[in-house]
Amino acid sequence: MPQIEQVAATFASQLFWVVLTFGLAYLIIGRGMVPKVQATMDDRDTQVAGDLQAAEAARVAADADEENWRSQENAAREAARQKLAAAKAQATARTEATLAASDAEHQVRVSAAEAQIAAASQAASGEIEGIAADLARDIVARVSGAPVSEDEARGAVKVVMHG
Repeated sequence: MPQIEQVAATFASQLFWVVLTFGLAYLIIGRGMVPKVQATMDDRDTQVAGDLQAAEAARVAADADEENWRSQENAAREAARQKLAAAKAQATARTEATLAASDAEHQVRVSAAEAQIAAASQAASGEIEGIAADLARDIVARVSGAPVSEDEARGAVKVVMHG
């Protein structure tokens, strides 16, 4: 068969061209393109690693800034709390001083009023004793007809009223 006889001749030729094509493809791709792609990938990996390090450094700096901000905020809160406590204490002291002064003024007024009441009570009691003594003398004189002196009547009224 003629087709089979040509196999050896064409096979060698085809084998030559396949080896030559794959060899050229290997040289062009394997030696020319792959190193460039590999270098690009290495550069990209290096850049990504650098970006990750920069991001980590930025995160650490941001954490430090946040911690600094929090400590300043806490210090400001504490200062505000202390100012508030001082203002509250000052207001309390002023209020207590005002109340003490007002209380002292009221005590003076109450003492004066009590003294006036005691004086009025003494005066009223004296007048009542006088009136009661006069009435007692008149009653004894009308009922029994016995004369009673003013001193005796006052003494009897004092005994009855005081004790």
